[in-house]
Amino acid sequence: MPVLIQGETGSGKEHLARAVHDCSGLKGKFVAINCAALPEHLIESELFGYLPGAFTGASPKGRKGLIEQADGGTLFLDEIGDMPLTLQTRLLRVLAEREILPLGGQEPKPVNLRIVSATHRPLQQLVQEGRFREDLFYRLNAAVFQMPPLRDRPDFEWLLATLLEKHRTEEQPLHISSDALAALKAHGWPGNIRELDNVLAVAAAVCDENRIELGDLPEHLTAARTVKAGISPIGKTEDGTALELMLSSCGWNISEAARRLGVDRSTIHRQIKRHGLRAKH
Repeated sequence: MPVLIQGETGSGKEHLARAVHDCSGLKGKFVAINCAALPEHLIESELFGYLPGAFTGASPKGRKGLIEQADGGTLFLDEIGDMPLTLQTRLLRVLAEREILPLGGQEPKPVNLRIVSATHRPLQQLVQEGRFREDLFYRLNAAVFQMPPLRDRPDFEWLLATLLEKHRTEEQPLHISSDALAALKAHGWPGNIRELDNVLAVAAAVCDENRIELGDLPEHLTAARTVKAGISPIGKTEDGTALELMLSSCGWNISEAARRLGVDRSTIHRQIKRHGLRAKH
């Protein structure tokens, strides 16, 4: 049965596709094709392969296409909504006849594979606009999975912990402060899990003592954590002036400064040390 996975970019569609393959018991390969990235003039030779001498510049040994490579396994068609109409017709034949015809060939080759496709585009709307074949849509639209965007997932903290484990060092696991966690949870994540993974990779590289603080996150994530008076988020100023002003206004009461800034006391201590700040008597 064909599987169609829909969801925003970065929401984990290929991970689900691989999970479908791993659970299927198929002995063949998982072959992934990004339909949006293939140059149009190479699509047919890449997908269907070619025989020796099929065209000028062809390998003298010919080449097995990606579809044939997935024989006995899973063919994952990523960004299927970006596939050109001419190629959609060829793919429809593969699904209907379960065979391929390499370039330069006369006899079709049978293939037995599972088709898993994915897209961030509304396929049904593309069908209505004439940009996606209706008959192909119904061939692919058997078992449909909708990947939720990261901002709507109830298991955000579990995902975060899983990704933190991925970026840990051999010596000790990564930890995250409560104010950094709050900033991550408040973000809209337009890039979804891929964006979160990239943010954590950078934070893990720049943080001290394997603990991610607010100041280790990208500025666009910490912009909301500002002081009403217009002071920049701590850790984002070059000389610590903003933090020093806040500490002075609090009489160098660390707990009060942390409360006003909405961060942990450990973050204040860390920034004091980073900028070499001292109370002026």
